Amino acid sequence: MSTVAKPAVLVASPNAERATALALHLPQADVFSCLDGESLMRQSRSRVPDVVVLATDLPSQMPLGELLDILRGREGMELTRFLAVGSQGLGALLSGGADALMSDSAAPEAMAYLIGNMLGRARQQRELQDKIVGLNKKLDAWEHEERVRDQLVHMLVHDLKNPISAVLGLLQIVEEDVRVPADLTELVHLSREETQHLLHLSVNMLDVRKIQAGKMNLDFELMFSPMYSEVIEQAKGDVGAGLQERTLNVKVAPNLSPARADPDILRRIFANLLSNAMKHTTAGGAIDIQVLQSGDDIQFLIHDNGEGIPADDIPNLFAAFEQSRLTLHGRFDTGMGLAFCKLAIEGHGGRIWVESVRGEGATFTFLLPLARDEEDDDDFAELVS
Repeated sequence: MSTVAKPAVLVASPNAERATALALHLPQADVFSCLDGESLMRQSRSRVPDVVVLATDLPSQMPLGELLDILRGREGMELTRFLAVGSQGLGALLSGGADALMSDSAAPEAMAYLIGNMLGRARQQRELQDKIVGLNKKLDAWEHEERVRDQLVHMLVHDLKNPISAVLGLLQIVEEDVRVPADLTELVHLSREETQHLLHLSVNMLDVRKIQAGKMNLDFELMFSPMYSEVIEQAKGDVGAGLQERTLNVKVAPNLSPARADPDILRRIFANLLSNAMKHTTAGGAIDIQVLQSGDDIQFLIHDNGEGIPADDIPNLFAAFEQSRLTLHGRFDTGMGLAFCKLAIEGHGGRIWVESVRGEGATFTFLLPLARDEEDDDDFAELVS
């Protein structure tokens, strides 16, 4: 059975009886004695004391103030408490860093009571320091795991993107080849859809990690009404052929006030939201996109008439590795697409939410703030310079 070592009190005084008297009133501590400054230096190195009682009449080859300063700076004694005891010379020890002062005429009981309080504070500080050390070790381990995970994700995604893109291109060539029988063309079509989905998963996974690590830099531009239509059109091509089996209606209000956004990231946001809407609707379903101005924001609405989202799933819908339990497909989804949308929109200074009624579809809405006047001036200056 292990026992906890008692705290140490080192009494530095030419009067050895002082340590003996204190020991009677400090049963909770080991009390040691030293008779001069040189002994104090040696003994405090062999066992770090929790409290040092330093008498002002202690014989020493150097001034006690300097001795105290050396002990204060010694490694391992950062939490040691110092009690200066004497009838004169207390001022020098106080300026040297003594924690408390006491007359040498004080009763041993009073001195023991004060030392007991100092031991309690020293113990609390040591416990707190141990906790901090333990937490720092856990933080270092967590940061190491995060770095390894980031490197693994980065490696996997970069190693996967090129072959997946190549397979996607080859499948498109095969699907469009008139020599391929109709029944096989349908299988190739399904293969293309799943390959496109796999590509989205890998890219979203990498981008979510980048945004969380603050490593994705947004390239802002002033966005006007025609540019939103262009971005949505590009996003449609990113989603895949399955979107052709749904009715897609896009309505962008004319003459919108400009907002600052990264067109490439906005394209990715639309592609993920369109892919999510397609996932929750059957062939022949309808998806509506609206872009309009709402106060100081540009408002984007993506509505589908699919199955809807259960209310219990909505609070965690934008978290990575979360998804609605109710889907019209059997494919596993990491939820990285919606997590990317949330992080990317918040990176633009906006916000996103979803409203859904079971069996009546879902509406994803996100806002991007309008450009401020000074931002307009800066961009205009760049254009004419």
